[in-house]
Amino acid sequence: MRQLIRNIGMGIWLALTLTLLGCERESGCNPVSVDAEKSILENFNTSIGMNATRHSTGVYYEILAPGSLNKPILSSTIYVKYKGTFLTGTVFDTQINPGFTGFILNNLIDGWKSTIPLIGKGGKIRLSVPSALAYGCQGQASGATAIPPNTPLYFEIELVAFL
Repeated sequence: MRQLIRNIGMGIWLALTLTLLGCERESGCNPVSVDAEKSILENFNTSIGMNATRHSTGVYYEILAPGSLNKPILSSTIYVKYKGTFLTGTVFDTQINPGFTGFILNNLIDGWKSTIPLIGKGGKIRLSVPSALAYGCQGQASGATAIPPNTPLYFEIELVAFL
Protein backbone atom coordinates (compact mmCIF):
# COMPACT_ATOMS: atom_id res chain seq x y z
CA MET A 1 0.00 0.00 0.00
CA ARG A 2 2.81 2.43 0.89
CA GLN A 3 4.48 1.67 -2.42
CA LEU A 4 1.22 2.41 -4.26
CA ILE A 5 0.85 5.77 -2.48
CA ARG A 6 4.51 6.57 -3.18
CA ASN A 7 4.05 5.72 -6.89
CA ILE A 8 0.91 7.86 -7.12
CA GLY A 9 2.75 10.73 -5.41
CA MET A 10 5.67 10.40 -7.83
CA GLY A 11 3.25 10.30 -10.74
CA ILE A 12 1.56 13.50 -9.60
CA TRP A 13 4.94 15.18 -9.08
CA LEU A 14 6.11 14.08 -12.55
CA ALA A 15 2.89 15.29 -14.19
CA LEU A 16 3.12 18.65 -12.43
CA THR A 17 6.79 19.04 -13.39
CA LEU A 18 6.11 18.22 -17.04
CA THR A 19 3.15 20.61 -17.08
CA LEU A 20 5.27 23.44 -15.68
CA LEU A 21 8.09 22.72 -18.13
CA GLY A 22 5.60 22.66 -20.97
CA CYS A 23 4.22 26.04 -19.92
CA GLU A 24 7.72 27.46 -19.86
CA ARG A 25 8.37 26.20 -23.39
CA GLU A 26 5.02 27.51 -24.61
CA SER A 27 5.90 31.04 -23.50
CA GLY A 28 8.27 31.24 -26.47
CA CYS A 29 10.76 33.11 -24.35
CA ASN A 30 14.16 32.56 -25.91
CA PRO A 31 16.66 34.97 -24.37
CA VAL A 32 19.46 36.44 -26.46
CA SER A 33 22.89 36.32 -24.84
CA VAL A 34 24.80 39.50 -24.06
CA ASP A 35 27.61 38.44 -26.40
CA ALA A 36 25.19 37.80 -29.26
CA GLU A 37 24.33 41.53 -29.32
CA LYS A 38 27.90 42.78 -28.87
CA SER A 39 28.50 43.75 -32.52
CA ILE A 40 25.03 45.32 -32.82
CA LEU A 41 25.73 47.56 -29.82
CA GLU A 42 29.28 48.38 -30.93
CA ASN A 43 28.01 49.42 -34.37
CA PHE A 44 25.26 51.48 -32.76
CA ASN A 45 27.75 53.20 -30.43
CA THR A 46 29.97 54.08 -33.38
CA SER A 47 27.01 55.40 -35.38
CA ILE A 48 26.08 57.90 -32.64
CA GLY A 49 29.67 58.86 -31.81
CA MET A 50 29.56 57.26 -28.38
CA ASN A 51 33.01 56.74 -26.87
CA ALA A 52 31.80 53.67 -25.01
CA THR A 53 33.45 51.50 -22.40
CA ARG A 54 32.20 47.94 -22.04
CA HIS A 55 31.25 47.13 -18.44
CA SER A 56 32.02 43.59 -17.22
CA THR A 57 28.27 42.87 -17.44
CA GLY A 58 28.17 43.73 -21.15
CA VAL A 59 26.55 47.17 -20.87
CA TYR A 60 28.29 49.90 -22.87
CA TYR A 61 28.53 53.25 -21.15
CA GLU A 62 30.02 56.70 -21.56
CA ILE A 63 30.29 58.98 -18.56
CA LEU A 64 29.61 62.53 -19.76
CA ALA A 65 29.92 64.08 -16.29
CA PRO A 66 31.08 62.10 -13.25
CA GLY A 67 29.06 64.07 -10.70
CA SER A 68 29.89 64.11 -6.99
CA LEU A 69 32.32 61.73 -5.32
CA ASN A 70 29.56 59.94 -3.40
CA LYS A 71 27.86 57.27 -5.49
CA PRO A 72 24.51 55.51 -5.08
CA ILE A 73 24.32 51.87 -4.04
CA LEU A 74 21.69 49.28 -4.97
CA SER A 75 19.50 50.20 -2.00
CA SER A 76 19.59 53.93 -2.90
CA THR A 77 16.53 55.77 -4.10
CA ILE A 78 17.57 57.63 -7.24
CA TYR A 79 16.04 60.73 -8.79
CA VAL A 80 16.87 60.99 -12.46
CA LYS A 81 16.13 62.72 -15.71
CA TYR A 82 16.34 60.24 -18.56
CA LYS A 83 15.41 59.34 -22.08
CA GLY A 84 15.15 55.75 -23.29
CA THR A 85 15.15 54.91 -26.99
CA PHE A 86 15.27 51.92 -29.25
CA LEU A 87 18.42 51.69 -31.36
CA THR A 88 16.33 53.13 -34.21
CA GLY A 89 16.08 56.39 -32.27
CA THR A 90 12.40 55.98 -31.39
CA VAL A 91 11.78 57.21 -27.84
CA PHE A 92 9.94 54.69 -25.67
CA ASP A 93 10.18 56.57 -22.35
CA THR A 94 11.37 59.92 -21.06
CA GLN A 95 11.26 61.83 -17.81
CA ILE A 96 12.50 65.40 -17.37
CA ASN A 97 11.04 65.89 -13.88
CA PRO A 98 13.14 63.91 -11.38
CA GLY A 99 10.40 64.37 -8.79
CA PHE A 100 8.40 61.78 -10.71
CA THR A 101 11.13 59.17 -10.37
CA GLY A 102 12.37 58.16 -6.91
CA PHE A 103 13.31 54.65 -8.06
CA ILE A 104 15.02 52.16 -5.80
CA LEU A 105 18.04 51.25 -7.91
CA ASN A 106 17.83 47.55 -7.08
CA ASN A 107 14.31 47.41 -8.61
CA LEU A 108 15.47 48.62 -12.03
CA ILE A 109 16.87 46.79 -15.04
CA ASP A 110 20.27 45.16 -14.64
CA GLY A 111 21.83 47.60 -17.11
CA TRP A 112 21.03 50.49 -14.77
CA LYS A 113 22.00 48.58 -11.62
CA SER A 114 25.52 48.02 -12.90
CA THR A 115 26.20 51.51 -14.31
CA ILE A 116 24.31 54.16 -12.31
CA PRO A 117 26.69 53.56 -9.35
CA LEU A 118 29.52 54.77 -11.63
CA ILE A 119 28.28 58.37 -11.35
CA GLY A 120 27.46 60.67 -8.45
CA LYS A 121 24.89 63.41 -7.92
CA GLY A 122 24.87 65.66 -10.98
CA GLY A 123 26.48 62.94 -13.10
CA LYS A 124 25.44 62.15 -16.65
CA ILE A 125 25.86 58.84 -18.44
CA ARG A 126 24.89 57.25 -21.74
CA LEU A 127 24.15 53.53 -21.92
CA SER A 128 23.59 50.98 -24.63
CA VAL A 129 22.11 47.97 -22.94
CA PRO A 130 21.91 44.42 -24.28
CA SER A 131 18.38 43.02 -24.18
CA ALA A 132 19.36 40.42 -21.55
CA LEU A 133 20.24 43.31 -19.18
CA ALA A 134 17.09 45.26 -20.08
CA TYR A 135 13.72 43.51 -20.41
CA GLY A 136 15.01 40.25 -21.88
CA CYS A 137 12.86 37.83 -23.79
CA GLN A 138 9.73 38.96 -21.92
CA GLY A 139 9.81 42.54 -23.16
CA GLN A 140 7.79 45.20 -21.36
CA ALA A 141 4.14 45.71 -22.24
CA SER A 142 3.30 48.47 -19.75
CA GLY A 143 4.10 52.12 -20.27
CA ALA A 144 3.49 54.48 -23.15
CA THR A 145 5.35 52.33 -25.68
CA ALA A 146 5.73 48.57 -25.43
CA ILE A 147 9.26 47.20 -25.56
CA PRO A 148 9.37 44.07 -27.72
CA PRO A 149 11.17 40.95 -26.45
CA ASN A 150 14.95 40.79 -26.97
CA THR A 151 15.32 44.51 -27.67
CA PRO A 152 18.62 46.26 -26.87
CA LEU A 153 18.06 49.78 -25.54
CA TYR A 154 19.82 53.15 -25.33
CA PHE A 155 19.54 55.59 -22.42
CA GLU A 156 20.72 59.11 -21.60
CA ILE A 157 20.58 59.59 -17.83
CA GLU A 158 21.28 62.43 -15.42
CA LEU A 159 21.47 61.50 -11.74
CA VAL A 160 19.88 64.53 -10.07
CA ALA A 161 19.92 63.16 -6.51
CA PHE A 162 19.91 59.99 -4.47
CA LEU A 163 19.15 58.97 -0.91
